[in-house]
Amino acid sequence: MTIGIIGAGAIGSALARALARHNIPAMIANRRGPQTLAALVEETGPALTAVTREQAAQADIVFLAVNWSALPQALADLPPWQNRIVIDANNAIEAPSFRAVPLGGRTSSEVVAERLPGARLVKAFNHLSAPLLSEPPESHGGQRVLFYAGDDADAKQQVAALMAQLGFAGLDLGGLVAGGALFQFPGGPLAVHHLVRLG
Repeated sequence: MTIGIIGAGAIGSALARALARHNIPAMIANRRGPQTLAALVEETGPALTAVTREQAAQADIVFLAVNWSALPQALADLPPWQNRIVIDANNAIEAPSFRAVPLGGRTSSEVVAERLPGARLVKAFNHLSAPLLSEPPESHGGQRVLFYAGDDADAKQQVAALMAQLGFAGLDLGGLVAGGALFQFPGGPLAVHHLVRLG
């Protein structure tokens, strides 16, 4: 199972640190090229490799973690997704103002899915801040909770397994649209809540 990360901002870097802490190999890419990620690779160690956007997109599981306005550029001209799993870690906000982007009544994952034909999309890793994602997930005597939602049962199972490998407690909220709406930011009633599973 190979893992790619498209986006090396706060969330993408936090994901890279979380994976590296468990010695899970991953590739990371940004729009400026692999050479600009040398400091992050040096910090996290040999589990992380800086690659091109096209290389990261060929992984079995691909984290999509870019600013909302950068989505078209980040996904432009990539090869067909061919049933690979894409984890939508994005939120429909303008950086750095955190103002909501109008989506015409759709969820953010519906908009992302339109740009990823052939991918198995799972909404996840988007509702916690970057520091909470990169820190060890043991908290208050339990495990920090991560929500996920999607329409493909196998894809969700693989994402849940990865969450468990990272030490998080995954919680399935159902289908991509109804479930994703619960924890997308802004607007989702479960967004930014720091929940812990005890026992």
